[in-house]
Amino acid sequence: MPEIAAVIWDMDGVLADTASHHLLAWQETFAKRGINFTEADFKRSFGIRNDAIIKNTLGEQTTEAEIETIAREKEATFRRIIGKDVKPLPGALELLQTLDERGVKMAIASSTTIENIRLIIGSLGIKKYFKAVITGHDVTEGKPSPQVFLLAAKRLGAEPKNCIVFEDAVAGVKAAKSAGMYCVAVANTHSRESLREADLVVETLEMVTVNDLEGLVLSP
Repeated sequence: MPEIAAVIWDMDGVLADTASHHLLAWQETFAKRGINFTEADFKRSFGIRNDAIIKNTLGEQTTEAEIETIAREKEATFRRIIGKDVKPLPGALELLQTLDERGVKMAIASSTTIENIRLIIGSLGIKKYFKAVITGHDVTEGKPSPQVFLLAAKRLGAEPKNCIVFEDAVAGVKAAKSAGMYCVAVANTHSRESLREADLVVETLEMVTVNDLEGLVLSP
């Protein structure tokens, strides 16, 4: 009988309420370069890697050195803005604890930097739940490429077909399904309609039970 081999979590917008902080960081960073980065621009780009966001905003002619400088500045700005104001999203801590008690292996697979991940999971006190942490720097392609999720499964020693991914971004859902994994989408930053490719779409993690997750894997 198939079972949940592993649960792979995106972080921003799934475990932690960070969207507004990322938006402000991008706006401040791009404003210094004369660019008005709107909330609509942010929503379109949420979940993809910094290099793609920067190229989409400033143009393909942007050099790798410029991209690295801008990305580093943006993430430092994000950490300054969020400070210690890290809040878990509803239901996240409870579901993590329940899955851990069931012996389910878990990883984080996020497009963000390792510094951001350490800040968030340290502030929330959830580091102990994760056997692996994969960042955008660990793979050559960002979401919607499945690379980050496949690497997470490999490091957990899990078959992709028995893995469940938690995501909130359209690119992340596409990446999970391309990896051959089940996907639960949380409609925090995108509409339910835009996330319909996921196997299950919920408004909040408070609505998700372990039985729901087992049902995904056991479904024909």
